[in-house]
Amino acid sequence: MVTASDTRTPSTDVSGAAIQALLARRGHRVVDYRVLPDEPARIAAYLRRLARAGSARVVLVTGGTGIAPRDRTYEAIERILDKQLPGFGEIFRLLSYRQIGASAMLSRAIAGTCRGMIVFSMPGSEPAVRLAMTRLILPTIGHAVGLVRTPPRVARPRPAGPSRSRRGARR
Repeated sequence: MVTASDTRTPSTDVSGAAIQALLARRGHRVVDYRVLPDEPARIAAYLRRLARAGSARVVLVTGGTGIAPRDRTYEAIERILDKQLPGFGEIFRLLSYRQIGASAMLSRAIAGTCRGMIVFSMPGSEPAVRLAMTRLILPTIGHAVGLVRTPPRVARPRPAGPSRSRRGARR
């Protein structure tokens, strides 16, 4: 779990505390928790290290998804993703719109996969974190992890038999 912030500390990180409490309530374990400055290079390097180590299946990032000059978490995460999950940001903004109105479009929430790890990046406000966690992340986290961790299927050769292209041919 990462809080991207230039102003928060572990003792003032109410959004991070909310994420940890929601995870614990569902029986999920937090392997690591950090508050990092909203510096794209540092955030991307940390997430790459986690992916290489293979110790985390899911990384939850909060903060830095807005449009203010210092909000640069989106850039850090977007560049490391193998596959994006655009539906996460789209549905998050829709749900947010229902709560806060047009300001929801200012969020750059993003999710995707990075080397078999799922990354969810959500805004830093506690209400936004609770919304993303309860309505999107927690209901799908188990299924998503299973999909990412499932090895690709190997195509089996078809048994030898009459060629399909010869069907209906005269003998």
